[in-house]
Amino acid sequence: MNPPAALPDLAAAICALCILLVPLATAGLALINTGLGRSRNAAHAMMSSLCVLAVAAVAYFVCGFSWQGFPGRAAYAAQAGGKLWNWIGRDPFFLRGVDFGGSSASFAAWFGMFSAGLAALIPLGSGAERWRLGSICASAAILAGWTYPLFAHWVWGGGWLAQLGANFGLGRGFVDVGGAGSIHAVGGLTALAIAWILRPRRGKFAQGMPTAIPGHNAVFVLFGCLLALLGWLGLNTAGAILFAGMEAGRVPLVAINTMLSAASATLASTLITRARFGKPDASLSANGWVGGLVASSAVCAFVIPVAAILIGLVAGALVTLSIEWLEVHLHIDDPGGAISVHGMAGIWGLLAIGFFDHLPGSSGSNQWLAQMVGVATLLGFVFPLTYALNWLLNRISPQRVSLDGERQGMDLHELGANAYPELVTHQEDFTPR
Repeated sequence: MNPPAALPDLAAAICALCILLVPLATAGLALINTGLGRSRNAAHAMMSSLCVLAVAAVAYFVCGFSWQGFPGRAAYAAQAGGKLWNWIGRDPFFLRGVDFGGSSASFAAWFGMFSAGLAALIPLGSGAERWRLGSICASAAILAGWTYPLFAHWVWGGGWLAQLGANFGLGRGFVDVGGAGSIHAVGGLTALAIAWILRPRRGKFAQGMPTAIPGHNAVFVLFGCLLALLGWLGLNTAGAILFAGMEAGRVPLVAINTMLSAASATLASTLITRARFGKPDASLSANGWVGGLVASSAVCAFVIPVAAILIGLVAGALVTLSIEWLEVHLHIDDPGGAISVHGMAGIWGLLAIGFFDHLPGSSGSNQWLAQMVGVATLLGFVFPLTYALNWLLNRISPQRVSLDGERQGMDLHELGANAYPELVTHQEDFTPR
């Protein structure tokens, strides 16, 4: 469904209010990543988040929206099977040509600027405590200026994934209401690339087994979850209006599904950790909460509330179990759980549309195939692309901080001051490799 060139007044007002909420999602993730790290890296984590948002906004302004575009605007296309398939936008750089007088494209550019920053913020969780600030900014510029807009065009800009319905008869085409794929899976797969390139923190794996490195502030983590909820309500609602053509009267459905998915995911994580460890684990439960929000971003406008609960339960279980599985079996060090929370939960949400899309007017049994094509594109193209780009960055300038910097703490090493100067922080509180 193509959105109108200009939003009706009520839809425009709701969309604007919801976009204003989206930065709360970034604030929530920044607090979660900071709280899950050690105290000697806390200021660096928050400073990195601020720099990422700044770099992403500028990169998206310069060229990101030009590549992403919007349905009905200029795009490069290739012909295959007698059909035209759009593969990238060709709007002018620097947002030239965008009508800021209430056009849908102007709302999409505003939404996209925040979304690109949110996507670029996700890898900070997997690279925490060892990723240099300059390298973080360079990686964020590439993600916001190229990787995110490219996939976002295919999904939200009238690109070939969105055209699977009209050109190939696959349901509505690939559906992603609030960015489970465009924002979170892209960010989560980039987080996986960063974790592999940087390698584990020193002392994380002793004799082949993962060593627990607890975060320093559970209150930051849990408060970040509350901020994230507000941000996600805005993210999902604005995305549904802009890219799914949702009417203003269906906003309550989006909000209810978003909340139910997060709630059920949290309960699943809490029950699993209670059964496995004897007591609920706050950090894993928080990750389950965000995982439920991520999964809801794909489906919130197209499923009934009961389905949202089931989707959240699976997301919470998937996030909780996969965090341990990635550590134990693949030796991937992901301090913030970004790969599981955003990558795996995002992909699950995309696939869930094919199973639970049963609202009146749904598109039929071929929707699951369109979703599978989109997920295959994420895994088979976007991940190799983002890995290759960050690998090249690492070859040009090593992205990992020096051993002395890791020992000393990123706050003192890169910023010259600790987040908690009145407290004594240990410069070496991990076991040798």
